[in-house]
Amino acid sequence: MHCFMARDGHKEHSPEEDDRKIRRREKNRVAAQRSRKKQTQKADKLHEEYECLEQENTSLKREIGKLTDEMKHLSDVLKDHEKICPLLHCSMNFVTIPRPDALTSCLPR
Repeated sequence: MHCFMARDGHKEHSPEEDDRKIRRREKNRVAAQRSRKKQTQKADKLHEEYECLEQENTSLKREIGKLTDEMKHLSDVLKDHEKICPLLHCSMNFVTIPRPDALTSCLPR
């Protein structure tokens, strides 16, 4: 390192050192730009992933709503059926060993 002391007390560098310093600064500037670009791309990718997950979440919530409605409807249908089902009201249902002929005797003719 070739330094020279100026009259004002600051060190002066040789032209080679100044060139090296300029090249180092330029290299650092380019690396910083590359790093910022990479960080921006990563943030963009995360944002896209977030958007996709939000859409999927909305779709799944819609599906849950539809399935809940269907379950309620089927439950109501079952309750209505239980009121009129001959198999549920047949006295033979209380037999511990069900026999095919016992079940058929409860069916309407």
